[in-house]
Amino acid sequence: MVQEVDILVIGAGIAGAGFAAQLAQSRSVIVLEMEARPGYHSTGRSAAMFAMNYGNDPIKKLNRASWEMFKTLPSEFFPHTVLTDRGVLHVADENSKSEFDDLMAGADDIDPLTPEQAAQIVPILDVSKCVAAGLEREAKDLDVAALHYGWLKQAKQLGAQVICDAQVSDAEYVDGLWHVETEKGQFRAKTVVNAAGAWADEIAIIFRTPPVGLKAKRRTIATLPSSHPDVSHSWPMLLSAAEDWYMKPDAGSFLVSPADEDVVPPHDVFVDDMVLAEGLYRFSEATTYEVSRVDSSWAGLRVFSPDKTPVCGFASDVEGFFWLAGQGGYGIQTAPALSLLASQMISGQSLPEFADAQLINDLSPTRAALKQ
Repeated sequence: MVQEVDILVIGAGIAGAGFAAQLAQSRSVIVLEMEARPGYHSTGRSAAMFAMNYGNDPIKKLNRASWEMFKTLPSEFFPHTVLTDRGVLHVADENSKSEFDDLMAGADDIDPLTPEQAAQIVPILDVSKCVAAGLEREAKDLDVAALHYGWLKQAKQLGAQVICDAQVSDAEYVDGLWHVETEKGQFRAKTVVNAAGAWADEIAIIFRTPPVGLKAKRRTIATLPSSHPDVSHSWPMLLSAAEDWYMKPDAGSFLVSPADEDVVPPHDVFVDDMVLAEGLYRFSEATTYEVSRVDSSWAGLRVFSPDKTPVCGFASDVEGFFWLAGQGGYGIQTAPALSLLASQMISGQSLPEFADAQLINDLSPTRAALKQ
């Protein structure tokens, strides 16, 4: 049996889920996921924050647009807010002072603090090592699971299908339709959306369009017992200005990451113990916390284009193939804006106000930065 729909989405992570929830309002949609459950490699392993100053200029435009959209998610699918107060305390030592100065020069909502003032907020900060600090008060915790599940629920209620264990094996464009072979059967669609995360370049090859140079990078996180379990839940995230470690309070624990970005092939990524140990050492050197126990650890994939800007738009060399990939470490916080933009580009509607010509060019799969 062959199923035919308007839009076939490959990948049920945050990109595919958000897009399906948008476009299923007006089109028939099937989402194909190669794993047994959606969001297995990246979305399901993310400890996301929403930070307006995180990312390059195109990312910041998407951040601003997404901020407003997070406030208006439909309560039917999002009964509780996905954003909660957290804040980010940026800290610098002598070696990262220049990075801190660059950060402060490009941001207008980070309050400068003395090391002593910063240590009053996060008492484990070692003031003898810290030379500068700044508090980004409006940064928020982002409930990734609630956002992802809510969009999947919304898409399904609107009639979209999500089919797991459906890895794409072949595709051919015949008479205005893509004919797609998977482990779960055959599908046809006028438009295919490539939201396959770390596998997006491999999917492009199957659809006979050139890859855009995406790189999967490992990100490792460890759970440590909090030194102040009664109060640390209200602390902001602690982030090195060099972005070579961070600590995020999580109930009675600390989530600590070496902020690693080691390029790896797309796979079920695992923790590199040496990378984790180096990150924990940098965290302990900047604080008074002594790492004596690691309760758990895991790793996930973050996927970047060569210029660290997402790829969103139609391929120029084949019909009906749309890129929605390369969201990097910004994929969760930019998902509302990118989902809306992609759905309106495909449906031919007027683009949202935030999508000026420069942003469309910056996101284009044909932009100069992606030419091999």
